[in-house]
Amino acid sequence: MDRLAFNAAAAINEQRVARQMTTNELANVSTPGFKRSFEAAVRAVKVEGAGFQSRMQPQAFSTDYINMSPGALMTTGRELDVAFNDQTVLGVSTRDGSLAFTRRGDLRVNAKGVLETGGGDMVQGQGGAAITIPPGFQVSIAKDGTVFAQDPAQVGQAQAVSVGKMLLRDSSKTPLQRTEIGLYQVVGKPGADIAPGPVLPSLTSKSLEGSNVNAMEVMVKLIAQSRSFEQQVNMIKESKQVDESGASMLKSS
Repeated sequence: MDRLAFNAAAAINEQRVARQMTTNELANVSTPGFKRSFEAAVRAVKVEGAGFQSRMQPQAFSTDYINMSPGALMTTGRELDVAFNDQTVLGVSTRDGSLAFTRRGDLRVNAKGVLETGGGDMVQGQGGAAITIPPGFQVSIAKDGTVFAQDPAQVGQAQAVSVGKMLLRDSSKTPLQRTEIGLYQVVGKPGADIAPGPVLPSLTSKSLEGSNVNAMEVMVKLIAQSRSFEQQVNMIKESKQVDESGASMLKSS
């Protein structure tokens, strides 16, 4: 009974990694540019303590490697909405000022006139500086990430002026993993830049990329995980009842 309960409890504990990934994906079904992670894997871990030295136990783990499969493209008509082509990612500054990347393209201009993502992360320019938009200017973004500003109050035909170029990188040859705040970073190199890839980074303006999470698939997976949890709990309960029945048979009448 002890072995069975231990194995069932260990299975419940190891399933937590997959459940965390599933619930995170389900919560971000409607988040623009959200990317799924690859499935959790299992590794063998040596059990320390009294007993045979060869005792091993499976342990689930996830490095949160990003699955860059594309999401649905949605045309919005909004000048500050961009969808990144192929495996292009956008460089942003985190709260501590370090470099990270994202696929989120619902951009906006904050109260200080700085271009940022819908999540509040500052968009980095090619030189690492922020892209500042003059007050009242209309913004347009070219395919290569160049940001243009145009003064609508200018007499005659207003000329669009380049105010910066967004930091775009091709991640097709660089594996990325998710940070604690949901952004992307080079695996094993927090804050590092992405080496140039074989594909020219580009974007589609006035569009947004949807999440690549399949809501139906994730819901089915969540149901399967819940049933597996219930099965393990019922196994512990049944083994307890069997153990109690065996103990009662040994009692003298």
